Amino acid sequence: MNNNNNLFWVSYSDIMTSLFFIMLVLFVITAGYYYNRYQITQDKLNEIKAIETALSSLDRSYFNFDEESKRYRLNIPVEFSPNNANIYEQEEQVLEELNHAGNALYNRLDSLLQVNEQTHLLLVIEGNTQRSGGNHKLYPDIGYKLSYKRALALYNYWKNDSKLDFRTLTDKYSNRFELIIAGSGYFGLNREPDGSPLNRRFTLQITSKYTLEATN
Repeated sequence: MNNNNNLFWVSYSDIMTSLFFIMLVLFVITAGYYYNRYQITQDKLNEIKAIETALSSLDRSYFNFDEESKRYRLNIPVEFSPNNANIYEQEEQVLEELNHAGNALYNRLDSLLQVNEQTHLLLVIEGNTQRSGGNHKLYPDIGYKLSYKRALALYNYWKNDSKLDFRTLTDKYSNRFELIIAGSGYFGLNREPDGSPLNRRFTLQITSKYTLEATN
């Protein structure tokens, strides 16, 4: 009887010891996994902060960061006439400022992509449209089309007149850069009160394309 009890406790002890080591191994593996995830997340967070710091030094004469919408506003008085997307109707001084702003932006993005091979950037050139007389309710599609044409006009001006084709950054840096041309119509976030011609200006969104899900 005693021998059976001893055998039972010896076997029980062996089982519990084995379970303990299994749990210990699983704990080490799990801890290592989450520590690695934390390191990846922290590295990417530092990268995003570095990008934001670099962009914050953009010339305030041309770029103004809007805290509410978390986007940059092209701080140049480009005011299209109603229902117009012809950028060449602007005064010569305004076009010259657009040229300088485009160079400053292109060089900053080029520098960010060159310094860190892990950096992925997205640039959105967004056009806007002024609300007037309830047109945003009656003809919302017109606003989207018009604001898109204005954003495209800015891109084409930089490409053709300033010799700054932002899309070349995509090929230069192996698809680590993406450009989107968009029109928010009458409904963009970065807006002045309704009726203001300032709502015909441009908004720029520059952000890292990194997401936490990319580490899964």
